[in-house]
Amino acid sequence: MSGSRYAARMARLSSKIFGEVSPTDTKLSRKVVDLMSKPYYHEQPEVVNYYPKHFEVTRLMKTLRHFGLFRSEHLDFTEEMERLRKLRGKGRPARDARKRKKEE
Repeated sequence: MSGSRYAARMARLSSKIFGEVSPTDTKLSRKVVDLMSKPYYHEQPEVVNYYPKHFEVTRLMKTLRHFGLFRSEHLDFTEEMERLRKLRGKGRPARDARKRKKEE
């Protein structure tokens, strides 16, 4: 390495550009190199495949609820409120009736 400051700075810049580890091999710089050598966060399979497949789980829960093996308090409450609305005479029209009404 040359003795001038310019040569030292250019050597450091070229090592940054071309991905070489700088000559200072301290614990912190080694930690940074290890961190940057890992794959990107959005490419790690444990991050990408963390959540279950929502469509399959939803279909499974609906099927289990139909057979009485799963309780969804939110859907139970929604159905009860709709049942009470119909008893009061304020039930929502069926989807078919709404479609026919829009076509007229």
